[in-house]
Amino acid sequence: MLCLTLTGSTLEENRSLVERNRKWISLAELRLDYLHPDEQKIASSFPSTVDVPVILTLRRKSDGGKCELGEKQRLQLLYEASKGDFAYIDIEDDVKKSDLKFKDPLFEQRVDLEHALKQRQVKIIRSYHNFECVPADIYGRISKLAAKGDIPKVAVTPQSMMDVITLFRVQQELSQVKDKIVIGMGEFGICTRILYKKCGSLLSFCSDGQAAPGHLSARVMSELYRADQLDEHTHIFGIIGNPVYHTASPKIHNPGFEAIRYNAVYVPFLVDSVRAFFKLAEMLQIHGFSVTVPHKRNVQPYLGRITREVKQIGSCNTVIRIQNMWKGMNTDYYGFLAPINDAIANQEIKTALVIGAGGAARSVVWALHNHGVKVTIINRSIEHARSLAQETMSIYDTLEHAHLYNGSVDLVVQTTNVGMGDLEGVDPSPSFVFSGKEIAYELIYNPKETAFLKKAKQAGCSIITGSQMLMEQGMLQFEAFTGYHYPHWIQADL
Repeated sequence: MLCLTLTGSTLEENRSLVERNRKWISLAELRLDYLHPDEQKIASSFPSTVDVPVILTLRRKSDGGKCELGEKQRLQLLYEASKGDFAYIDIEDDVKKSDLKFKDPLFEQRVDLEHALKQRQVKIIRSYHNFECVPADIYGRISKLAAKGDIPKVAVTPQSMMDVITLFRVQQELSQVKDKIVIGMGEFGICTRILYKKCGSLLSFCSDGQAAPGHLSARVMSELYRADQLDEHTHIFGIIGNPVYHTASPKIHNPGFEAIRYNAVYVPFLVDSVRAFFKLAEMLQIHGFSVTVPHKRNVQPYLGRITREVKQIGSCNTVIRIQNMWKGMNTDYYGFLAPINDAIANQEIKTALVIGAGGAARSVVWALHNHGVKVTIINRSIEHARSLAQETMSIYDTLEHAHLYNGSVDLVVQTTNVGMGDLEGVDPSPSFVFSGKEIAYELIYNPKETAFLKKAKQAGCSIITGSQMLMEQGMLQFEAFTGYHYPHWIQADL
């Protein structure tokens, strides 16, 4: 189930949020702490105005909420709102039973909230939040919460791949606890939100904004990742990197899986330790994954087989499981060549200038060298340029000498990260001037038009964007993952 966390300040705003997201969600969480005080007073009416079950929550500031009331006032407000037709009430694990007894003007005696809710068959969620870490006693905490007869909920913050493994182990460690909610918050936890069923979690939360660290939208969770439709037969694929969430690869693979009705999902994993990820890959029986910076070399000691390109380039961007071992491939090599194969074959590209000498440049330079193109590598660090040039029998120079190559090359390839993120709008080679006859090839795909491409376009050059290479290498990965050609009718939204 996907649960939409409602962050509107009025009940009307929240009704609209439910309507807008209705086709993707199974239930909603009304956050009393987000509501205006006047709206809080009439919150009990909310469940009858929407057609999904609703969880009632009034979250303290210390638990990631906005409520700054004293504890007695907070619980009284929760009690008044709980008179509505809610399906679940979320109460923090440290709230004592004695604090849940209230004076009600309609009754002559004190009312026990827990007892009243159970009589009305409203389920109680007992929640524990930790914004710092995954506590060492997390399995014990879940068991303790479940022993009270309530639904245990733990929302914790993994700080490493080993913490992520701890969360995915919840299901095997506590399979006897049927109904539980397990959430990994923050960037490391996003994979646990998507693969929540693998943690044994009853549901996963989503929101239109970021109501909690790591929230994705309901649409992304349901349409892109199909998180609510995954089952025990779903093949898991992914991409590992650090950082990783800028990647557009899920927008290639997940629509491809759906188009050919292949029961699979492609998930981003933020990875600080390749060794720990391979442990997780065995645990989740991951079938294959893409590799981005900084792990294209780090994965190689864990591979049983590698292709000729990986051996030559020293860079692996694709790993698949075959015959109980991991095989490493490099689809960047062929993905880069795909848009220019004809131009190389027709002798339109005989010389190339490659900007940069990092991991991406290695695949580019080797691919061009192996196809008989004379390459010059220019880079800020002359040492890196010299090292790659010596391996590939290329020419090398410093970036400040880029102007010396004006008008003398057929192809210019931009392989650095200059032009994206904090460096968006920056020209990676300001002294180089296009004549208009070159093919300009940019490896960055976000933004779609970099300063490098704008300069080339203004000069009248032919343009190849990073999206084209991303799509080409992605289609080759898709074939390696599934054994099927990528569906040609899919237009990936890159």
